[in-house]
Amino acid sequence: MNKYVNFVATSFLVLSFFCFCGCESSQSQVLAAHESQVKLRSMQSRIFDTTDKIKTLRTAMATLQDLGFVIDKADDVLGSVSATKLDRYAVRITINVRPHGETQMLVRANAQYNLKAIED
Repeated sequence: MNKYVNFVATSFLVLSFFCFCGCESSQSQVLAAHESQVKLRSMQSRIFDTTDKIKTLRTAMATLQDLGFVIDKADDVLGSVSATKLDRYAVRITINVRPHGETQMLVRANAQYNLKAIED
């Protein structure tokens, strides 16, 4: 009986170890980026000649909805919009709008495909 309990306990520990090793943290995704962060940020960012932050946010929201995304959160004070698209896959996108100089707005969009960062 004692050998059986030891066998079951050992088996449980080994199986739980392998189950938990399969879980990936988001920190490893950040550290595993293939592109340099500066190059990735420049691909994600665009500058527009406007000073109207609200209009830029509304335009970004309309574009996301045209592409089939559902708006999850929108905050005009922070200048951010988060949206999700569920169509045989999961894409989550966050767009941030902030002033760039006195006459421009910087729009940055970053997306995740099935919980992995999109770098293209």
